[in-house]
Amino acid sequence: MSASIPGKRELPESRYDLGTYWGRVQHTLEITDPSTLFAGSAGLNHSKQLIAKYKQGELKEMTPELWKAKKIVDSTIHPDTGEPVVLPFRMSCFVLSNLIVTAGMLTPGLTTRGTIAWQVANQSLNVAINYSNANKSSPLSYSKIAQSYFLAVGASCSVAVGLNSLVPRLKSVSPSTKILLSRLVPFAAVASAGFLNVFLMRGEEMRTGIDVYPVLSEASKQSLAAEGRSEAEGAPSLGKSRKAATLAVSETALSRVLNSTPIMVVPPLILVQLQKREWLKRNPRLTTPVNLGLILGMSYIALPLALAAFPQRQRISAESLEPEFSGRGGEGGMVVFNRGI
Repeated sequence: MSASIPGKRELPESRYDLGTYWGRVQHTLEITDPSTLFAGSAGLNHSKQLIAKYKQGELKEMTPELWKAKKIVDSTIHPDTGEPVVLPFRMSCFVLSNLIVTAGMLTPGLTTRGTIAWQVANQSLNVAINYSNANKSSPLSYSKIAQSYFLAVGASCSVAVGLNSLVPRLKSVSPSTKILLSRLVPFAAVASAGFLNVFLMRGEEMRTGIDVYPVLSEASKQSLAAEGRSEAEGAPSLGKSRKAATLAVSETALSRVLNSTPIMVVPPLILVQLQKREWLKRNPRLTTPVNLGLILGMSYIALPLALAAFPQRQRISAESLEPEFSGRGGEGGMVVFNRGI
């Protein structure tokens, strides 16, 4: 993100009020904007140069061009490493990367082999996204990544195959209800495995903790600026907190469920109703394109609403963490940490 670019002057964190849910939704819409994917390396370098000029005092105020540059950098650069996130695994590419996999899992009449194949593909993508966007202050070893991957795949396949075999055996429900339940099986598999995937991929954070920092007051920020120092230079890590890590991972896991719920539930329910219409009965080949359109539209609606449920830079009281952080908070006794996405 822009904080990794050299310069003594801090950029505004956002053009929106991140203390409100709607402000975070608007901010998340920028981070997840797929148009930033077209910036390329040249556009990213140009954006970084503009931000550097602002942070070094050459540009005096935020302009529309500078806000656009910040949007490109924030949607591309990892806040902990300062390096670009691999393109398919950026949150701005999240919907597009998931579209084909999601559509595949919602295909009616999947065989057991097909169900397992799509669940493996889905969990492979989840692992890559969760790893790429996690807090990097507690790196995950390759052996842990492999272990987490196989556990997540095993869990999702077990849920999906188990529910697929259970639905046809239900005797007390109507055929139409069975069809509806079969369409909702992927949701149960994706939601449960997605939740578990986050905990497995980021378990090391909860075991070792993540870096927390004191919240600086405006007076402290101005004092640092007068000394020619950036906020990052004036607020070194207070240490690693396991409680902060547990909160960060839990909120991220819940946001994944909040994101997958409308995507896996609403399009199948709408499609069941549309398939009763004459125009779709006469043109069954349109079923797949209609399904993809519903998934795509719902995905772009759900993603910013889910990601904005919790702040990415989370502020909590130092007193709520481990005893060693007591009395070490910044303004208002608060500390801040990167939750990850």
